[in-house]
Amino acid sequence: MAQGVLSFPLTSFHADGSLDVAGFRAYVAGQLAAAPGALFPACGTGEFFSLDEDEYRQVVGVAVEEAGGQVPVVAGVGYGWAQAARFARIAEEAGADALLVLPHYLVAAPQDGLVAQLEHLAARTSLPLIAYQRGQVAYTAHSLTRIARIPGVIGLKDGHSDLDRLQRLTLAAPDGFLFFNGAATAEIQARAYATVGVPAYSSAVHAFAPEIADAFFAALRDGEQGTADKLLRDFYVPFVELRDRVPGYAVSLVKAAARLRGRPVGPVRAPLTDPSAADLADLQALLGAGLDLVGASL
Repeated sequence: MAQGVLSFPLTSFHADGSLDVAGFRAYVAGQLAAAPGALFPACGTGEFFSLDEDEYRQVVGVAVEEAGGQVPVVAGVGYGWAQAARFARIAEEAGADALLVLPHYLVAAPQDGLVAQLEHLAARTSLPLIAYQRGQVAYTAHSLTRIARIPGVIGLKDGHSDLDRLQRLTLAAPDGFLFFNGAATAEIQARAYATVGVPAYSSAVHAFAPEIADAFFAALRDGEQGTADKLLRDFYVPFVELRDRVPGYAVSLVKAAARLRGRPVGPVRAPLTDPSAADLADLQALLGAGLDLVGASL
């Protein structure tokens, strides 16, 4: 998975909020054409929290069908372990290769509880699990050693960007345990994550501009620091500033950018809201400038 940007596809909805299966299929095909390192359907960017079980089955099934074994398909699961196990069964039946365990719902929990959550879920699925620490979920180095011993738990995605903690986790992990940079706009911190042994990252930008995401990935891989800096300065940092204007823009702004490029993703579902007209205009200008940087166009 470190050989390419990790794709977290958006989930397509019709204007009335219903699932657009045909649109999602076309969108996923476009994502796969950009040769990502893996496909992560029905995760945070894919509005997992807004999908019912039947919709989830369709989304994961389409992703598996379109991937056709080209890349791993890692489906999101979440809530408490009992509900996560229900989604895990659906993902397994649909042919997913692994699961990303999203942070549990609402409550804070002690380390023993965080470990037990994964133990319960691992006992109820044959699919490999990648834990996701973000929000109220943050593992200590000791807990990391415990979850790494759970059969089926193969890795950790980090969304806290606490490099001191993350370094402690990577040092505590056994050989072969996977780590992923899951910061909101991971490219901003990709170089810093790499210094503590975490080069693989997810990219929200890949969801609407794989040309930009791939250019940045290639610049990092090839040591072209000037190119990476220019993309960060002229596109990624302004994008993050725009994203931070309104809660939920981490998803709805990404979806709006995909629509600007003619991708059949539709609107977000409540409680998220689509960007205002003013923010949409700023997004369009920034997107155009970013594509110009890599020789692409809207």
